[in-house]
Amino acid sequence: MSHPEQHRGRWRPRLDRPALVALLFGLAGVVYRLVLTLFTVPVSNSDEATFGLAALHIGQGREHPVFLYGQHYMGVLESYLAAPLVAVAGPSWPVLRLPMLALYAVFLYLIHRLTRRLCTPWFAAFVVGLLALGPERVVRDQLTVVGGRPEVKPAVLLMLLITVGLAASTVHRRRLAIGLFGLLVGLAVWSDWLILPYLAVAGLALVWAARRELLGWSGLLVVAGVVVGGAPMIVDNLRAGPGEDSLSVFREVSTKAGPLPPWSDRIRGGLLEGVPLAHGLCPVDGCGRWQQWFGVLYPVLLVAGAALAVLAYRRAAGAPRGERVGPVVQLALIAGAALTLLSYVRSPLAATSPLDNARYLSVLQLSLPAVLWPLWVAALTAWRGTSSVLGRFTGALSAAVLAALTVAMLVITVLFAATGTAASRTEERQARELAAALRADGPHEVYGDYWTCNRLIFNTDESVVCGVLDGDLSPGQNRYRPYWRQVGRAERPGYVVEIDSPMDRRLRGLLADRADAAPVREVGGYRVYHPDTPVRPWR
Repeated sequence: MSHPEQHRGRWRPRLDRPALVALLFGLAGVVYRLVLTLFTVPVSNSDEATFGLAALHIGQGREHPVFLYGQHYMGVLESYLAAPLVAVAGPSWPVLRLPMLALYAVFLYLIHRLTRRLCTPWFAAFVVGLLALGPERVVRDQLTVVGGRPEVKPAVLLMLLITVGLAASTVHRRRLAIGLFGLLVGLAVWSDWLILPYLAVAGLALVWAARRELLGWSGLLVVAGVVVGGAPMIVDNLRAGPGEDSLSVFREVSTKAGPLPPWSDRIRGGLLEGVPLAHGLCPVDGCGRWQQWFGVLYPVLLVAGAALAVLAYRRAAGAPRGERVGPVVQLALIAGAALTLLSYVRSPLAATSPLDNARYLSVLQLSLPAVLWPLWVAALTAWRGTSSVLGRFTGALSAAVLAALTVAMLVITVLFAATGTAASRTEERQARELAAALRADGPHEVYGDYWTCNRLIFNTDESVVCGVLDGDLSPGQNRYRPYWRQVGRAERPGYVVEIDSPMDRRLRGLLADRADAAPVREVGGYRVYHPDTPVRPWR
């Protein structure tokens, strides 16, 4: 917290000790991620490259997409944020990721403000310290431009701070704040639907804080803000054909054929793998049994946090609304986490592919203050010696849990920073070698697999264009159709395949006796074929 200090006729803010510690933690977290950004760690991929290409097209004025190319449900707000930088500096991964780094810094600032307002200054500093840590799974969700999560988390925190300010009457332009709340809701819905549980509980908290105002002009301002923020999505869906609207497409991609795994498997994948991964307690390749304890404890902490908030609300009965808003917002954070978990474990992916899909639980970081608050209260009460023998035991156990959580996150972060970045840097170097070779010597129209194509196009600033093929050399997922059409018109396209991959073997089989005669070179783990006549078996 800042205190005014008069010094030589000038007003200067002065940080108290907890705020200064939080600032140092936050700076360490930002600098750590800045270094990773400059080295393109975590490794880039074609999903991220698609957002980068959208940013390039936006900056050049060629396209103004609403959703990610090839989709109708994930907004490209991140591409619009990066577009000015890409337009000035050209396409590069650090330039593309810089807005995500700024959003992370805003996230830390807002969660510190909210936690300090709801809990205590030192606890707020502790939360910032935990969130400054980050192994690969955590920083991948924070730094890579793959849609939604980096921007929706600050949006939710700002909504809750608006709610707190309205209840405590510290917001002077109330209607403007309420309109901003609606605008943030619209932007978040356009950007990423995974945040819907948190938007729902934030909306309920706003109704509690300003229900009378919402019956008048303020209610209209909320609706207007939602419409303005979600205008790109609304307009696009009004123009969409049958079955092409966002809800239909999202329902289709979320529904998997085949038998649904049992609840026990989905809960196990969600709690024992997803929750620890999302909070940075495990390396990216999965959690050992000793690292799954936080997933077992998480539902208990949700219940304890809810009970503590309800008790605090009842104790404040009859007090001004500003003194009761804290427990209400804490309940909203608990409910948001519970609904997000429930939504996740309803999906078969929680059981069949928990490692790949733990990213969908990264929004649980929003609820970290409410989840850990019962442990902090118990530990602090025992340390002050104001509890019974059972209370002191519970407090000691709570302190041990907080210490174990901190040590585990710190160890996994240090291991990743020390040994886990080499593979990413090697893969990036090979991708740059491939891009440089094709950019210099061609071919400039090539076919490749999905995870090669758009990254290659972005790395070459579109001087090399790539059409996506599946492993059997049939047309694959071509998100931006003009690239596919351009390669299709080429008289002599090349083929970029990973060495000894199914696509490599299939291509050599189709080339038959021409395989050795066709110009072939190996660059960065890839084979580049350039036959005299095109190989297009789908025609």
